[in-house]
Amino acid sequence: MDTLETRELRYFVAVAEELHFGRAAERLGMAQPPLSRAIQQLERRLAVCLLERNRRGVRLTGAGEVLLQEGRAALDAAAAAVRRTRRTGGAGGPGGPRGRLVLAVKAAASHELLRRLLNAYAAEPDSAEIEVLPCGICEQEELLRDGRADVALMHTPWNSLAGFDSEALTAEGQVAVLPAGHPLAARETLSLAEVRDVPGLPPARWPTRGVYAPGPGPEIHNQTQLAQLIALGRTVAVAPESARSWLWAEHAAVPLTDAPPVVTHIAWPAHSRSLALAGLVRTATAMTGRPASTVPAG
Repeated sequence: MDTLETRELRYFVAVAEELHFGRAAERLGMAQPPLSRAIQQLERRLAVCLLERNRRGVRLTGAGEVLLQEGRAALDAAAAAVRRTRRTGGAGGPGGPRGRLVLAVKAAASHELLRRLLNAYAAEPDSAEIEVLPCGICEQEELLRDGRADVALMHTPWNSLAGFDSEALTAEGQVAVLPAGHPLAARETLSLAEVRDVPGLPPARWPTRGVYAPGPGPEIHNQTQLAQLIALGRTVAVAPESARSWLWAEHAAVPLTDAPPVVTHIAWPAHSRSLALAGLVRTATAMTGRPASTVPAG
């Protein structure tokens, strides 16, 4: 067999993530016996063992690990196809609504760049409607993959561009954001090493694909939380130079001499054929004076 049904993938991914048939069945809203039979049938059709079952529980085989990763990607792609098709439906016909693009942006990222981009694109003939979707830390990748967004502003080295087409727009330095009353706040510059080892002021920890690195610093869930913890003298953060726009009076920003530049990219799924998206990318690169080398093929 060369094909899998979406239903089969959903069943398997639920079991593989829960590693428990009872919890997976509850998550799927079905009884456990038919779920067990469906997984057994899937293994017979694929002629491989996906799960090892014993008295201690369930664990994935090597083949199961592969299908979990591929299955997640396939389900995301299916969901993305549905969401983007619905957004596009009806657009472009005589008297029909304008096309619509969902643009994912990190909350509190440079709003000046975003404002300029939206204004420049709105002035273009036949421009699509742009819905701005503010998101949390490093969430742009997931929003692009599952179709909740069509395009995103992403920032390296923090965001991964793997699997996406992209164009670099701007580059900027980084600063250490400290409590205004801290002795280091009076310095003209700092190094990364100095920021990472401040007694009583552990660096804030950001999630990477939902996982926080170990350390004594607080786990940061959103920009407001970060701002408050810095103001209270509980943490220090490294941020792009443009972060100065959201700083409070209780904050200080000190340039870092050895931090890599933060590059803002406009990124989109590599398979996109959206004319509206192509127009937005061309506007973004023209606005920043960078020739576009990769544009969605309409």
